[in-house]
Amino acid sequence: MTDPQALAHRAAETAAGDLKAVADSTAHLLRTVAGLDPADVTGPSALPGWSRGHVLAHLARNADSLVNLMETARTGVDIPQYPSPEAREHGIREGAGRPLDVQLADLRATAERFAACAATLPDEAWTATLHHRTGYTFPAHQVPWKRLMEVEYHHVDLDSGYTPAHWPEPFASAEVARIAGLLSGSEGLPPLLLVAEDTGARTATGRAGGPPELTVEGPVRALAAWLAGRSDGDGLQVHRDGGLVPDARRALPELPPLH
Repeated sequence: MTDPQALAHRAAETAAGDLKAVADSTAHLLRTVAGLDPADVTGPSALPGWSRGHVLAHLARNADSLVNLMETARTGVDIPQYPSPEAREHGIREGAGRPLDVQLADLRATAERFAACAATLPDEAWTATLHHRTGYTFPAHQVPWKRLMEVEYHHVDLDSGYTPAHWPEPFASAEVARIAGLLSGSEGLPPLLLVAEDTGARTATGRAGGPPELTVEGPVRALAAWLAGRSDGDGLQVHRDGGLVPDARRALPELPPLH
């Protein structure tokens, strides 16, 4: 029988390591936002239909939504991430047009609330089962990583000089493994072998059965960017039947949507 205290301790250790990464990534994000020109906030982001203000408003409201989940873990009382899908969209839409200084203050304040809430969670709370806004369940110790994903991906989406090449290597490596796992067994994706030339990691994904139809090779950050939809394959090479494909971007398969 597994010791509940040992499980809680391991969950808390996992959360603590990820929270350190969140703090570092958030500090970098805040520096980027502080360096923007006030007019930049209304400019387009890399996300279709969203300005940089939309991205910033989403990041702030996401932090608050994850505080709700951590409070659920603490108290056992179910607090949804957002009151409703409509409320989530309203918060992003209404917050998008605020001036840069207001956006920055909100982003900083919500990040501080997130960190403060996480710092006071007892070990056993990190083992609680939570409900994501889309309906699936996950253990509370994954909340910090979910926040890290939001900060790192949307920092890139701001289109303000921060690119996948700036991602911390542990984040990029973990995301290649995570996304490859989500895509594993996907019938719409040929069997792939992902090779990170800088870390040596080799990860299989795609349709099960048979040898890889394609080997996709490149820096781990380039692999993560392609898998996460933040790149069209820049920096990657594709091998088929032992030979290098001349145009890697055309040879890369279309990835199914991630849920």
